[in-house]
Amino acid sequence: MTSREIRQAFLDFFKSKGHQIVPSAPVVVKNDPTLMFTNAGMNQFKDLFLGEAPIKFPRVADTQRCLRVSGKHNDLEEVGIDTYHHTLFEMLGNWSFGDYFKKDAIAWAWELLTEVYKLDKDRLYVTIFEGDASEGLERDMEAFDFWKQWIAEDCILLGNKKDNFWEMGETGPCGPCSEIHFDMRSPEERTQVAGQSLVNADHPQVIEIWNLVFMQFNRLKDGSLQALPAKHVDTGMGFERLVRCIQGKTSNYDTDVFTPTIDFIADKSGIKYGVDEKSDIAMRVVSDHIRAVSFAIADGQLPSNNKAGYVIRRILRRAVRYAYTFLGFKTPFINELVPVLAVQFSGVFDELIQQQDFVQKVILEEEVSFLRTLSTGVQRFENYVEDHEVINGDFAFELYDTYGFPIDLTELLAREKGMSVDMDGFKQALQIQKDRSRAATAIDTGDWVVVNDDDGFEFVGYDTLTAKTEVVKYRKVVAKNKEQYQLVLSVSPFYAEGGGQVGDSGELISEETGEKIYITDTKKENGIFVHFTNKLPLDLNGTFIAEVDKAKRLDTENNHSATHLLHAALKQVLGTHVNQKGSLVNADILRFDISHFAKMSEDEIKQVEDIVNAKIRENIPLKEERNIPYQQALDSGVTALFGEKYGDFVRVITFEDQFSKELCGGTHVKATGQIGFFKIVSESAVAAGVRRIEAITGSRSAAVIREHFELVQHLKELMNNPKDFVSALGKIIDENGALKKEIEKSITEKSLALKSDLEAKIEQVGDINFLSTLVDLPNAEAVKTLAYAVKGAVNNLFLVIGAEFDGKPSLTVVISDDLAREKGLNASNIVRDLAKDIQGGGGGQPFFATAGGKNSAGLKTAIERAREFLS
Repeated sequence: MTSREIRQAFLDFFKSKGHQIVPSAPVVVKNDPTLMFTNAGMNQFKDLFLGEAPIKFPRVADTQRCLRVSGKHNDLEEVGIDTYHHTLFEMLGNWSFGDYFKKDAIAWAWELLTEVYKLDKDRLYVTIFEGDASEGLERDMEAFDFWKQWIAEDCILLGNKKDNFWEMGETGPCGPCSEIHFDMRSPEERTQVAGQSLVNADHPQVIEIWNLVFMQFNRLKDGSLQALPAKHVDTGMGFERLVRCIQGKTSNYDTDVFTPTIDFIADKSGIKYGVDEKSDIAMRVVSDHIRAVSFAIADGQLPSNNKAGYVIRRILRRAVRYAYTFLGFKTPFINELVPVLAVQFSGVFDELIQQQDFVQKVILEEEVSFLRTLSTGVQRFENYVEDHEVINGDFAFELYDTYGFPIDLTELLAREKGMSVDMDGFKQALQIQKDRSRAATAIDTGDWVVVNDDDGFEFVGYDTLTAKTEVVKYRKVVAKNKEQYQLVLSVSPFYAEGGGQVGDSGELISEETGEKIYITDTKKENGIFVHFTNKLPLDLNGTFIAEVDKAKRLDTENNHSATHLLHAALKQVLGTHVNQKGSLVNADILRFDISHFAKMSEDEIKQVEDIVNAKIRENIPLKEERNIPYQQALDSGVTALFGEKYGDFVRVITFEDQFSKELCGGTHVKATGQIGFFKIVSESAVAAGVRRIEAITGSRSAAVIREHFELVQHLKELMNNPKDFVSALGKIIDENGALKKEIEKSITEKSLALKSDLEAKIEQVGDINFLSTLVDLPNAEAVKTLAYAVKGAVNNLFLVIGAEFDGKPSLTVVISDDLAREKGLNASNIVRDLAKDIQGGGGGQPFFATAGGKNSAGLKTAIERAREFLS
């Protein structure tokens, strides 16, 4: 069977068992603060396990794109080295939400593997949870009894808590699990060593392929286990491993999941796969990593220097580095794999083929940038080793942290020079950085404390800004030593952050006491609205009036509706290729990122502004449609965004049917006239193929226009109100430039006039012409001109010049090239030493260096002390 057939057989099998087949969620997580990426198939169903969302389908199956490169589930450093770890992988899964449990899950797993996929029953082993006395958990005899109906008892093995008790994280849904392992060894090997002894022993040919998780508990903050409202099944089967078993390969990378990309890499590099271990690892790394990077970008995560964007950049740079070091690629090529992947996943994950050009161009620019970084890092390394015998840990960390230079590449370059890297020093510096970062982002989140048993939640913020409500539950959160509280309300008019729109703030007012609690923010977590406060109400059991900050909400709505008009206008002016790649909408500004590969011209910006403002003046009424079937909305021509997970029913926001029609959960103006006026304030590049537009509306745009008008009026008054303001201002700028040139010429002449005076003061100390003196010049450039003039006229020169600019002391050291080379005199080292007298620092090159400081009184001491360096 081909990989495509294997995937489809899984979906068809569970469809026949009454499961609803659902699409993969985006690999980039948008509304869960505990996750950056989807790292397991169950992530999109977490709120169902916790009982915090209604269950539409009790049985579900899918194939989910997953990414494991950070946090608890981190496989990155194993990828490419072994044959079965991956960054991005597919997880085939079937779920039961309070429907079937262990009996059916086990029976169907066995039926699929042995009757549909025809895997050899004698090569299969299963594990069950052995129990844990410290947790009060007994052995999972229920799973054992069901398994022994299908498999010999000596093939049912006990597993400890680490292997057979699945937990999503430190807190959250969890339960015992039953793993299925497959023995791929040859008959001879199997005769010599029993497969049972190799299960969960990291044997490359005895591998786990499927994990059946029986969700029964919720792990609380204090570590205790709480029974879930209903029992669930969550299974995950590694698609790449399954294909390997069915196709009889010894490596995941030998299956048709990876051979198209590996063959492409081998052809481009001219290196045959399977000949050399180092180049084989490099090809596996590139083949794996391009999948992760491509799908993350397609799902809306661009490479960047922080958070999820940094993870994607790191994965791509690891691929580039392996290709650079072991495959000889000194120019970009990894981006050329995107079309290969797009074809391979067409009809499965069409997000990639629909955005192929965009994804490829983003990766191309990242490659170009990092190859430049590698060249810079190599040059810095070469300069460093000229003066050192060991690669200091701090320097290795500087290359890694500041320049993005991989530590293993530093080690490789060091070995080629017969040198070593102080890895202990590097690890210490890295740990200090990690500790600092962890401390800065550490959040201690308590368990929810239930106040009122209220299973329902109602958001009424589309229709009203006030609502009568109760506190359902709360929890305490400590971040950066600051206590905050999070409340869940039974009814809320507060919009929770999402779709680029910030969350509402406002007040919670007690009906009984009149006490006011300020709501600082509102966010969504696993489908529930969480309201942030700095303190708790005195009476949590009372009734409250929830009241949104009206002014902030209206300004935010202006900006949000303006983004919809902007999006439509951009498509008209720039082309239909324009798609939203990110947005931020708050009360002050709107920020809108689009897919476009050229800087917008002034004329294009004006056209967009004119279209948007024309639509504002038309005062187009909002057309809002709620609970529209998703496919019906798509068929009507609505704009949907890549990387968003839409439900079965959606909300459609329309401003004129033939102009702007988008899926959106945000809040909007009742008619476009409320926006007032729209003005683009900046347009810039964010990443390859992504432009960022920032704009203002409403009262903010009126204020900015007023400020600019007043500024121009003030400038006119200063210039005596000329008739042609622009020409008059240009004339002043020209005159100012001419005067600057005259001043610079005068300073240069003064500097050169001092040249003869300094030459006359030079004394000969041995074969060195030495002078250390103070001069009166207006700036550092003048001193540099003088210093180089003297250096050009005097051989074997050692010159130290002190000066003061605007009350700040300065030192300049000049050494003739011959002296620097033959006597070992180094201007950079000397100036750093002398700078201590002026309480400063500096540096430069061996023949020319400068330093600045803050203690002018020390200049005389430094000038006198310069003579010490002659001995």
